[in-house]
Amino acid sequence: MKTALTIILCLIELSVTWAQTSQVWVADQGDGTYKNPVLYADYSDPDVVRVGDDFYMTASSFTAVPGLPILHSKDLVNWELINHAVQEIVPIPVFNVPQHGNGIWAPSIRYHHDEFYIYWGDPDFGIYMVKTKSPYGEWEKPVLVMEGKGLIDPCPFWDEDGKAYLVHAYAGSRASVKSILVINKMNPEGTKVLDKGKVVFDGHDAHPTVEGPKFYKRSGYYYIFAPAGGVATGWQLVLRSKNIYGPYEEKVVLEQGSTNINGPHQGAWLDSPNGEDWFVHFQDVDAYGRIVHLQPVSWKNDWPTMGNDFDKNGIGEPVPSFKKPIEGHKINTPIESDEFNSDRLGLQWQWQANPQVTWYSLIKDRGFLRLFSVKKAEGETNLWNQPNLMLQKFSAPNFAATTKLKLVPEEAKNGKSAGLMVFGLDYATLTLTYKDGSFVLRQTQALEAKKNNPEGVNEEVKLNTNEVILKVEVSAPHALCQFSYSLDGEKFINIGKPFMAKPGQWVGAKVGVFSVSDALIKYGGYADVDYFRISSK
Repeated sequence: MKTALTIILCLIELSVTWAQTSQVWVADQGDGTYKNPVLYADYSDPDVVRVGDDFYMTASSFTAVPGLPILHSKDLVNWELINHAVQEIVPIPVFNVPQHGNGIWAPSIRYHHDEFYIYWGDPDFGIYMVKTKSPYGEWEKPVLVMEGKGLIDPCPFWDEDGKAYLVHAYAGSRASVKSILVINKMNPEGTKVLDKGKVVFDGHDAHPTVEGPKFYKRSGYYYIFAPAGGVATGWQLVLRSKNIYGPYEEKVVLEQGSTNINGPHQGAWLDSPNGEDWFVHFQDVDAYGRIVHLQPVSWKNDWPTMGNDFDKNGIGEPVPSFKKPIEGHKINTPIESDEFNSDRLGLQWQWQANPQVTWYSLIKDRGFLRLFSVKKAEGETNLWNQPNLMLQKFSAPNFAATTKLKLVPEEAKNGKSAGLMVFGLDYATLTLTYKDGSFVLRQTQALEAKKNNPEGVNEEVKLNTNEVILKVEVSAPHALCQFSYSLDGEKFINIGKPFMAKPGQWVGAKVGVFSVSDALIKYGGYADVDYFRISSK
């Protein structure tokens, strides 16, 4: 059994390993104010809970593994990625292969009886829950709370009398109905629904695609905060009632209005220790994903108003900057770069499916990550369905990703390749491969990759080495990507043609590395990745 000292030393090691300040996006302006977004990264459908002086956030992760990221903050502005609540997505056999756009949708995080709970909807299987006593530690295995098709966006609520409820929405693609919110009774443990539920709100008339409900209680009112109108063009709706089953009054409290922040909705209402109220929500910015904003909240007549009513129509609009909720805390940003000196991957990395132990090796102080050549499935002409892509989120409108990579094809030399990639519905790579006695560097792209369209080669060059430094520079406003390479780390040579990044299935574009083998080639081969660094261009 580990001693308390051992645990403390492990936590110190992890904090040192993963504590970095981003070179490309910091929301804290250092003068007591912050700028939006507070996270310029794809933390879709964020939800936040306060426990004492600490805030904890989670977000949709779909089929990226590990899933359900856990972020921590002391001030709602400076966030650190500390854990993931799910290490394998269930049902495990289903998610051992990529299931783009499926998996973990729109979670909610709550703290009840000294435990953290996260509920999420899987549109194909039902509503799941995981819990833990420590968000930094291991989370329990998922529990299927409610089985069914199209059940999404759940949020639990424990009333003062101890009774438990669950509000959720429906995905029209699976349930043949959407734009309704339903409340179910749950057992007090929050592990099982007890009835078929009751529709408490129908948004078809004025609030189409109402979804993402969050359940609260304040001043005797039950509140349901719910976005409507669609991800890119919608608004934030608040419902209230003195009875948990309604009828509910309604009010729009946040909209784009005169700002350039489209679709501001879906998130979390918080109160801070100093008594102020805040709202965390996302904005969809195409290839950059669903980035996270923070709005001040004021109350009048028991209705919240979010942001600032710039156009004076009685509805709040997102602010570009504001005073920080809580001052005096150091700048923190989620981890981006990785030197691969630890014996575990940085928390920023996610795979395309449940990972296998044979995909990589990472040994402490060895100084590199070894990615083994994983075979493509027969019939696959691109990497859309390759499970072992090791990717992370875009982290700013402008940035560069640089990695040093060595390809070792071993016995069957042809057919093994590795490289740097920008991944989405369209994707592009800078791939090092071995071909008939030479190492070849190729800049490729696959358009509409989900249709199994083959990769096209924009340019290729022969190298007299199996080791090369690869780089991609990403530029706003349209996430234009330019690949380059270097043999000495000083002079970089552009290769191929600019590529416009595209979002994935419900997610932003991602950047990362891969090591693969053609389907019919003999086993063996690997790539050693010295480092992966995110920097300003």
